[in-house]
Amino acid sequence: MFLQLDQVSVRYAGSARGAVEAVSLGLAAGQIGVLIGPSGCGKTSLLRAVAGLEPLAGGRILMDGQVLDEPARGVHVAPEARRIGMVFQDYALFPHLSIAENVAFGLRHLARGERKARVQQMLELVGLAHAAGRAPHQLSGGQQQRVALARALAPQPRLLLLDEPFSSLDVELRERLTHEVRAILKATGTTALFVTHDQMEAFALGDRIGVMHGGRLAQWDDAYTLYHRPATRFVADFIGHGVFAPARIVSDGEGARVRTALGELRHVAECPLPAGDADGACEVLLRADDIVHDDASPLKARIEHKAFRGAAFLYTLRLASGERLLAHVPSHHDHEVGEWIGIRAEVDHVVTFDRATAAEPGTV
Repeated sequence: MFLQLDQVSVRYAGSARGAVEAVSLGLAAGQIGVLIGPSGCGKTSLLRAVAGLEPLAGGRILMDGQVLDEPARGVHVAPEARRIGMVFQDYALFPHLSIAENVAFGLRHLARGERKARVQQMLELVGLAHAAGRAPHQLSGGQQQRVALARALAPQPRLLLLDEPFSSLDVELRERLTHEVRAILKATGTTALFVTHDQMEAFALGDRIGVMHGGRLAQWDDAYTLYHRPATRFVADFIGHGVFAPARIVSDGEGARVRTALGELRHVAECPLPAGDADGACEVLLRADDIVHDDASPLKARIEHKAFRGAAFLYTLRLASGERLLAHVPSHHDHEVGEWIGIRAEVDHVVTFDRATAAEPGTV
C-alpha cells in the first residue's frame, strides 16, 4: 500500500473520548479514498493527522514505505517535509496574486523557465490557461476551486488531501466539478484522500470509501460493497435510503430464506447472515430500490409521504401490518398521499442484522 494507517488514534486535551480511535486503512498508489460520516465523527481529525498537523496518540502512518508518524518510536516527520498537498473548502487563494502566481507559489525551488512551464501545464490541466493573468475574485467559485487544485498539484505531491472542497458550491456545480477533479487526479496518477459529508460525492469520487462513526472506521470498502453489503448496522443506516423491517430466518433443504411481510426473500451467500434469536427473529434492510411499484401486485401499501426527486418520487409507505417502507417510484406514477398502491419486493442482496443489537427501526 502507498498510504497505510495502522491503528491510528488522535486525542485532544480535555476530551474524554478520542477524536480518532484505532483506525486502519490503506490506499494503493493512484487510488482515491474518501472519508464520510456524521459531523464530529473524526474524519477531518484523521485527515489532519495524515498531513502531520495533529500528533498521534497511538498507531503509525506510512507513505510509500516511509514511517511518517509513530509515537511509540518517537517518529514525527514535519508537515512541510511530507510532500503532501492540501485543498481546503475556502480555496485559500492569495487575493493579491494572479492565478498564475497563485499556482507558482509552491514552485520557488524551480528555475524560472521550469516554473513557468509547470504553471502553464497545471492551468491547462484544469482548463484555466486563459485566466492566468486574472485575479481570484474575477473567477467563479468552481474556477477558484480548480485553481486551488492546480496549485496543490503543481509541486507534484506524493499525496493530495482534500477537506470538503466542494461544500460551498451549488449542487449542479459540485456534481460537475466532482467528475472533473476525479478525471484530473486519474490523469496525473495522484493518490488522494478526501473528506466529505455528501454520499453521492463520495460514490462519484472514491475508489475506496470509509464510513466513520464515533472516531472509528466502521467500514473501508468500494461504493458497491458499502451499499449492498454493509458490514455494520450503522453503515447500513447511514448509506442510502432504507428501513429495517422485522423478519425471520428459516432454513430447510433448499437453504436459508428470510421471511418478511413482503414475502420470503432468498438469501444470497455473499451477504453475512446472523443467527437471529432462538426462533430466527432478525431485521432485514430494505432499500428504497428494493421495493417496486406494481399495480398488479396483491400486496398493498399506503402512501404516507412523498418527495419529488425529478425522475422519481421517494415514497414513504405503510403496510396494513404496520411496517414502514421506502420506495423509489418513477415520477410519472404521481399518486396521492393516503392512496393505496401495489408493491412487491425485488431484493438481490438480502442484508440482515440481529434484533438484539438494533435500535427502533426507522427510515434513514
